[in-house]
Amino acid sequence: MNILEENRLIINETDDQLVKLFEKRMHAVERLLAYKKENGLPVYDPAREADNIARNCAKLQDPQLEQYFRKWYEETMAVSRRYQEDLLKKENVCD
Repeated sequence: MNILEENRLIINETDDQLVKLFEKRMHAVERLLAYKKENGLPVYDPAREADNIARNCAKLQDPQLEQYFRKWYEETMAVSRRYQEDLLKKENVCD
């Protein structure tokens, strides 16, 4: 196996794990939304998101990747918010 094939294999394996983790995260987001609705909490909590970003950036072992991880994580949280908002819209349409 050459370097290209080897690294593509690593990326493919990582992507397989990311798919599973994405689904796990989004299912947790659904359950979190139910809690937020029951307790009158907003979908978006900027302080919580800022804390999550800082906490997770601190876990990086390669500081060169921080700006890219930060952007990726911000987008991940934005997708989670949009999913919650879409679920709320669907519930309101069905009511």
